[in-house]
Amino acid sequence: SSAWQIEGCAGKKEGQESWAELFYDTNPDIWYDDVGPKKASDFYHHYKEDIALFAEMGFRVFRTSINWTRIYPTGMEEEPNEKGLVFYENVFKECKKYGIEPLVTLSHYEMPYALVEKYNGWADRNVIALFEKYCYTVFDRYQNLVKYWLTFNEINGGVTPLGTTLSLSTVRGYEGPVADAPVSPQVRFEALHHQLLASAKVVAYAHEHYPQFQMGYMKVFLTAYPLTCDPEDVLAAQKHNHVINWFCSDVQIRGEYPSYMKRYFKEQGICLEISEEEKEILKRGTVDFYTCSYYMSSCITTHEGEATVEGNLAGGAKNPYLQASDWGWQIDPDGLRYSLNEIYERYRIPIMVVENGLGARDEKAEDGQIHDSYRIDYLRRHIEAMYEATEDGVDLMGYTPWGCIDLVSASTGEMAKRYGFIYVDLDDQAKGSGRRYRKASFEWYKRVISSN
Repeated sequence: SSAWQIEGCAGKKEGQESWAELFYDTNPDIWYDDVGPKKASDFYHHYKEDIALFAEMGFRVFRTSINWTRIYPTGMEEEPNEKGLVFYENVFKECKKYGIEPLVTLSHYEMPYALVEKYNGWADRNVIALFEKYCYTVFDRYQNLVKYWLTFNEINGGVTPLGTTLSLSTVRGYEGPVADAPVSPQVRFEALHHQLLASAKVVAYAHEHYPQFQMGYMKVFLTAYPLTCDPEDVLAAQKHNHVINWFCSDVQIRGEYPSYMKRYFKEQGICLEISEEEKEILKRGTVDFYTCSYYMSSCITTHEGEATVEGNLAGGAKNPYLQASDWGWQIDPDGLRYSLNEIYERYRIPIMVVENGLGARDEKAEDGQIHDSYRIDYLRRHIEAMYEATEDGVDLMGYTPWGCIDLVSASTGEMAKRYGFIYVDLDDQAKGSGRRYRKASFEWYKRVISSN
């Protein structure tokens, strides 16, 4: 899960929202209550109940994030918000009570909107120091409660125009915060460079001050095959994978910008001023383990007129051998096995799949149950693929499906696009009882965990 997609905005004031929360405020019909505060899944008031349900399933790890704006509402305060610190402390203690290890993402699109307005988000390097202050605050507070940390969610989203708005929170060139005008390649990669520096600084600090911490990298893995055996398609797929799938992880795991990006920057008219000091920062701040989201694959082609698909920050040509979800995301379990092998062969560090799931329109049946056999089938096939990857020799350290409980979809802003094992009785207008119901997948996944 992520904070902004499950918690709701309890206790926060106007001007203290995160970028992601305001991103969907432009549509008043999306998860916005008549009286004002957004509910999302209202984890803020239900966290004890929800964590008890996670424990009932047998969870050993719960991935979530800390909403930066709960700790520093505008990102620029001198002192942190104690109420926000206490909330996450209580969440992590509740996890520990059940033997559940928190896996915490420091930034899951939750940049304070005040920093977007003042600095144009990560486009300004002044944001690096503010992010450091926030991270060091939560490291100190939760050093005995949290061992596993991820710096940025799907950081490679910043290399694609589709992912820029959420990943980098940049608004330069926009008429408004969610207008369709693209951020220029120069601005995108300057902002991404600042994120890479911030991540490296935070990782190096954690290694020095909290040797018990394990610091991870997180990206969306957008598996892409050449559509045909035309060598031009093969080269195009290789270029796609270099930029989308390998660039950010090469920096955060190998500690330097890869050689193949030189030509890409030249072709895109991008010029990054990277000092020797910054190169050293990137070298020092490499991560301990690799994590990714995996939902779908696509194909790359140089041929015109081919059918296309989109999903989770990117898209490509449609693969004729695959089926798709209700939202058109192609389902490819074998692509997960293929991807895990490629990742492990490249980096040889432990891997965790921290997002993988099926968004679907779950409906209650006449018997009051949610019979989500389609989700069970999706997860079963991907778990089988992960097993095959471990047989191939991949060091797979964990798996956290997305999402454990229904939440607001980051791609569409809907509650109707449900992912969880647990049904939350709230609709796209935040109407409903908020009650939790176990889906059929809940009982199935409980058996999967207990039987391994």
